[in-house]
Amino acid sequence: MADYAPKFLYADQITSTASATITGGQVLVVSGNGTVGPAGDAADITVVGVAAMDAASNAKVSYFPRGKVHVTTTAGAVVAGAGVSAGAAGTVDDDGGSDPILGVFLTTAGSGEKAEWMEF
Repeated sequence: MADYAPKFLYADQITSTASATITGGQVLVVSGNGTVGPAGDAADITVVGVAAMDAASNAKVSYFPRGKVHVTTTAGAVVAGAGVSAGAAGTVDDDGGSDPILGVFLTTAGSGEKAEWMEF
């Protein structure tokens, strides 16, 4: 049996690409594949953390995560920002609007590929 550890823990800072100008302390949401931006009123499940610094659009930005980040094989194609649910045989899948949500996808991946996702 192989060992496993999350990619990032609660105490870690995560680095992503800013999709807009970000100010330290702003609440961030998934805005695309591996990108984050300032949250809006309707951010709901895509909120991933709080910016640790100011960043210009397209620059790297560090943030304090809402939850642990995992890398798991997908049951089907998934899109960054979608809700995560359990898939067959220990995989993860898009929640499809009806399954219990475990977290949010941080990256986009095809079926059977590895995707990064943040648990709630």
